[in-house]
Amino acid sequence: MFVCLAVGLAALALVSAAGGKGGGKGKGGGKHAFPFPATISLPNGFAPEGIDIRRTSFYVGSIATGAVFRGSLLTGTGTTFVNPPAGRSAAGLEVDHRGRLFVSGADTGRAFVYDADTGADLASYQLASGPGFINDVVVTRQAVWFTDSSNQVLYKLVLGPNGELPAQAQTVPLTGDIHYTTGFNANGIDATRNGKTLVIVQSNTGLLFTVDPATGVTRAIDLGGSLVRNGDGILLQGKRLYVVQNFDNLITLIRLRDHLQSGTVVRQITDSRFDVPTTIDRFGPWLYAVNARFTTPPTPTTTYSVVGVRAK
Repeated sequence: MFVCLAVGLAALALVSAAGGKGGGKGKGGGKHAFPFPATISLPNGFAPEGIDIRRTSFYVGSIATGAVFRGSLLTGTGTTFVNPPAGRSAAGLEVDHRGRLFVSGADTGRAFVYDADTGADLASYQLASGPGFINDVVVTRQAVWFTDSSNQVLYKLVLGPNGELPAQAQTVPLTGDIHYTTGFNANGIDATRNGKTLVIVQSNTGLLFTVDPATGVTRAIDLGGSLVRNGDGILLQGKRLYVVQNFDNLITLIRLRDHLQSGTVVRQITDSRFDVPTTIDRFGPWLYAVNARFTTPPTPTTTYSVVGVRAK
């Protein structure tokens, strides 16, 4: 999930000119200081999972109810603007440049599309024909792709010439190097800027793969023996790949080589505020991570947050 750095830096310049009002601080102070709130509270009991950032707004979905919270990175305030009917869920999500919010429906086996401005319900799709876990989503120029952590497939919404939504989704079997095993398999997904290569992480094995969107053929990315177990949300920016390792409370940065077939772990980012982070997105030089708190029993009063850290 990508947010233009120019937008983020322009916003930073505006806030800095105004004296950095509303700021918090990350670790270290000085050049690491946040001009915006570094910890953003979500509604109690929200049970968040996915995040996407567009301009200075962020969107977070509730895996418990399917609701979507929209807030401002500048102020740290927001509101729940998608209140779907009962029986929905929201895991990964992404907003496209046409202002549509695509949402992975987790164990509902479905995907949902909302108006990113009004929260209006635009479409829904039945993806899994049986039990499934629709985990993450990425939007390319040609299609919208969803992972299924239970079934060895991707789901594809082919977009029309002017971005029109299709009547139904296509199922693309994953072949090649990936092999599903017990537990959560394909989880986070992202794409190169031209949409010609997809990248996915397999949570239970800690392996990363490229996917040919034309064929579904996967190829393992050689990390020289390193693994990213519990890999959840991912963020691909050129040759930099950030992988959230949820139960490890880590964000791992990998430097990929040509053709994305190999890479090296260059650093790991952690923070005392991490509490089972699941997904991330970037705003300027900062990463914002959702604390899903999977090890904390969910109750109506359980607190949740989004935390910002330096991308480094």
